[in-house]
Amino acid sequence: MATAELTAHELIAKHRPTLDQALEAIRTRAYWSPHPEHPKAYGENGSLDAAAGKAAFDALLGSRLDLGQPGTDGWVGGETSPYGVELGVEYPHADIDELLPAMRSGMRQWRDAGAETRAVVCLEILKRISDRTHEFAHAVMHTSGQAFMMALQAGGPHAQDRGLEAVAYAYVEQVRTPDNAEWTKPQGKRDPLALNKRFTPVPRGIALLIGCNTFPTWNGYPGLFASLATGNAVLVKPHPRAVLPLALTVQVARQVLTEAGFDPNLVALAAERPGEGIAKTLATRPEIRIIDYTGSTEFGDWLEAHARQAQVYTEKAGVNTVVVDSTDDYKGMLSNLAFSLSLYSGQMCTTPQNLLIPRDGIRTDQGPKTYDEVVADLARAVDGLLGDDARANALLGALVNPDVKARLEAAPGLGEVALASREITHPEFPGAVVRTPVIVKLDGAKPDDESAYMSECFGPVSFAVAVDSSADAVELLRRTVREKGAMTVGAYTTDDEVEQAVQEVCFDEAAQLSLNLTGGVYVNQTAAFSDFHGSGGNPAANAALCDGAFVANRFRVVEVRREAQGLS
Repeated sequence: MATAELTAHELIAKHRPTLDQALEAIRTRAYWSPHPEHPKAYGENGSLDAAAGKAAFDALLGSRLDLGQPGTDGWVGGETSPYGVELGVEYPHADIDELLPAMRSGMRQWRDAGAETRAVVCLEILKRISDRTHEFAHAVMHTSGQAFMMALQAGGPHAQDRGLEAVAYAYVEQVRTPDNAEWTKPQGKRDPLALNKRFTPVPRGIALLIGCNTFPTWNGYPGLFASLATGNAVLVKPHPRAVLPLALTVQVARQVLTEAGFDPNLVALAAERPGEGIAKTLATRPEIRIIDYTGSTEFGDWLEAHARQAQVYTEKAGVNTVVVDSTDDYKGMLSNLAFSLSLYSGQMCTTPQNLLIPRDGIRTDQGPKTYDEVVADLARAVDGLLGDDARANALLGALVNPDVKARLEAAPGLGEVALASREITHPEFPGAVVRTPVIVKLDGAKPDDESAYMSECFGPVSFAVAVDSSADAVELLRRTVREKGAMTVGAYTTDDEVEQAVQEVCFDEAAQLSLNLTGGVYVNQTAAFSDFHGSGGNPAANAALCDGAFVANRFRVVEVRREAQGLS
């Protein structure tokens, strides 16, 4: 074991104030973030500015990222950026039979370090990642297809916030039970019974993080840091198209663990050869006791059914729905929806898909609007937002994979097109596939249309579904969330009864609701320390980012009791 360069005392002095602020933030749910969103905030106190971050990323291209892991039996790579750039980075391929035992060997010391030390080590990892935010932004951009500013913010500070949030929840749950208790039970005339009891949070084992293509850090950090902070080792299995951001994360974590005097093999990478498909093999290994997964419903369901030895946390697919009943800010509603449909080409698990609009129209501050008028006005709002190609590129990013492009191209065959998608050329990356959203009109009363709007169509595809009334919209919302799940629900209404009805559906079906958003907050965005991402209560996800349930079952409390000295 390496000699510690960072002592627990030093790390506690450095990071305990941040941990305390995080604990207060999750208690109050007020806005707070220690990680700046603005690119110009970086460049001091050891952090990389924009030029240095870009240079660090460029230096990675065509390189071999040697993590010093045991069991390396070869090298793998092959990532191609959605922007058309060959990354050429090679990663260690692991012999799992050698790597997993090595990962377990450091867990006793990590367990014995205690909740506070584990938390501040995790915060040091996050601080080192934050210092390299510009470098990570390029890594996220060129693996996910996010536009640069979104990659910097969502892949950087917002992801780091979610990781810190998980550490804070993990700390709260572990210290809920005291380390020691003196227990005395009176026995009347006899001597009391006296025991000394010691309570130790013990990890479940090795956690497996199965990364996703679209948000490798944002979706990956909560599970990674929740497991690590509760004493578990973490094996990171990135999506084959998005290895680099999580490989860099593993690199940083291993460096910090080493400097803090812990075994670096507490965090390791499992990159795979093309077509190898190691996720199923890893997920059913007896050593794997926790799994975090973001991705398709099909594989999420498989994990829940087959990885029986593990505690499985999944975020799968859902059909996100917006009920449009009425509004007192018609222009603001259209602007807000247009942005929500366009951001990152709809490639977010929170992007609205179905807009349920009464066929007789809605009430607005601009007078009554028919269904056709609402849909046409929304199409114009999207067109206006994306009319300038430079602005469009900055909002849309690139399509992350050919499957998204295929769904987009098939969408016009599902119904009447209210807004056609158009191709946009990226001036810096001509190989990027950039497309504006398509809006298709469907009829909620037609069984043939139901198969379209009741299935997730991931990407820049939305359906304007005509329904008989707002009451029918509410019932269709209920059925959609119950049968298909939803990460987000939105509603626009000035009617108290409709608002109450929508809320009751969301309470009954455990769906997160946004009401009457017309400004700079959007249904597909959530803030760490305040908003819950998913609920764990409908088919879209069996966990929420982040709540106590997300961390509490990653460890168990083991009690050791003995008779108190001097008493019988």
